[in-house]
Amino acid sequence: MANLSSCLALPSQFRTLSLHSHSPSSSSSSSSLTPFKPLSFSTSLSSNVFSRGCVSVQKPPPRLSIVCEAAPKKKADSAAKRARQAEKRRIYNKAHKSEIKTRMKKVLEALDGLRKKPEAQAEEIFPIEKLIADAYSVIDKAVKVGTLHRNTGARRKSRLARRKKAVEIHHGWYVPAAATAGSSNA
Repeated sequence: MANLSSCLALPSQFRTLSLHSHSPSSSSSSSSLTPFKPLSFSTSLSSNVFSRGCVSVQKPPPRLSIVCEAAPKKKADSAAKRARQAEKRRIYNKAHKSEIKTRMKKVLEALDGLRKKPEAQAEEIFPIEKLIADAYSVIDKAVKVGTLHRNTGARRKSRLARRKKAVEIHHGWYVPAAATAGSSNA
């Protein structure tokens, strides 16, 4: 007991303490010392705990580790809905763009065929104008619903109109206004 009470007199900066006990079965001359595990205690520990001789050493409870995942496995409901909406829009837009490309391709092929035809008549442009009107309608609808930007739609319509005008000029069905004004003044 004397060893225990003298341990309490140690300065408060020591935080660990090793206790040794004398085994009662061994002789006093050859005492075998069995060390206890180091104890950690705070400065607020009362001295009467050691004076009574009732110090118990408990093992700390095993540490349980909790694994937290950084990203949830399941998307939030709003994110899943947005993903579904985006997929629907992508398919819808893809169909509209494909239709626009198909209509433009038909118009351009018809105009190229008419341009290469040596004996083409002016009336042969009317079915192509119908194809151009259909292409304009599809382009305008795509711009209206937001599939195409309005400038993109205008550029594609302009491309068709320029190609048609080039074919008409090539065959002499269209005479620019500047050329007609210049020939009448002369």
